[in-house]
Amino acid sequence: MKTIFLIKPRGFCAGVSRAIKTLELTQKLFKQPIYAFNEIVHNKHVVKNFKNKGILFIKKIDNIPNSSTIVFSAHGVSPKIKKIAREKKLNIIDATCPLVNKTHIEAKNFNKLGYKIILIGKKNHEEVEGIMGEAPINLIENLNEIKKLNFKTNKKIACLTQTTLSQDETIKIITALKQKFNNLTLPPKKNICYATQNRQNAVKKLAKLVDIVIVIGSKNSSNSNKLKEIAKKITTTILIDSEKEVSKTILTQYEKIGIASGASAPEYLVKELITKIKKAFPNTQINEIKKNKENITFPLPLEIKKAQSN
Repeated sequence: MKTIFLIKPRGFCAGVSRAIKTLELTQKLFKQPIYAFNEIVHNKHVVKNFKNKGILFIKKIDNIPNSSTIVFSAHGVSPKIKKIAREKKLNIIDATCPLVNKTHIEAKNFNKLGYKIILIGKKNHEEVEGIMGEAPINLIENLNEIKKLNFKTNKKIACLTQTTLSQDETIKIITALKQKFNNLTLPPKKNICYATQNRQNAVKKLAKLVDIVIVIGSKNSSNSNKLKEIAKKITTTILIDSEKEVSKTILTQYEKIGIASGASAPEYLVKELITKIKKAFPNTQINEIKKNKENITFPLPLEIKKAQSN
């Protein structure tokens, strides 16, 4: 008999929920059309649903007509993009995750204090591009790239990280950086967000209990990919966008099936996968595993609150 092991926490984090709610309310409260700069969150189903509702997603802010309404994604944008938006007199609704925004502020503050800044992150990721626009920053992706950092030992050096990285891998890189730069300064609180850490801890526990872990999330989602990488070190793991990518042939091979989902994956995708498994194997049991309880919420952008009060 097959058993589904369903892990919690999974799915939307507070930053993703805030961004999605922000875009939904922007469409209700402001004149159409509504533009979104980059994907509001990294999930193709979420983006497709908004496109079907008339939201226009763009990658070049120059393409937006002056005085239009623009929503910045949860990943944030660089000061350059904000400057262009102001010059075009756009109505800016900023859905940047507060934890991402915190890293932007830290980059600016370290720069003002004369620090050389190292950012651990994924090249070309939208969050990283936004942070790097705040100051002269040295980006590294892995341990091997530490050797390219040639700062003078008397320089003040600070280290920041992308919010959606693997906690274990990041700790290794920071440890190596501390060995090379004994004056390395870190922010008072880690940049990797609570939801990323919680989901990574949960998927480790899940992977030890099952024959396969199915992570639901889009291929361009950093946190979903990290869940896959972490679980794959323990057991067979696949990353899927939806249940359509899982055949009955695959499911037949495994008795204990673990299901996790990235921080930008809607819960209905989890339910659709469970329905598919139970339809193929009617006697399937579900065992829910709770690792951490999340009760964090973020307030909506001020622009939304002002529009609601008018």
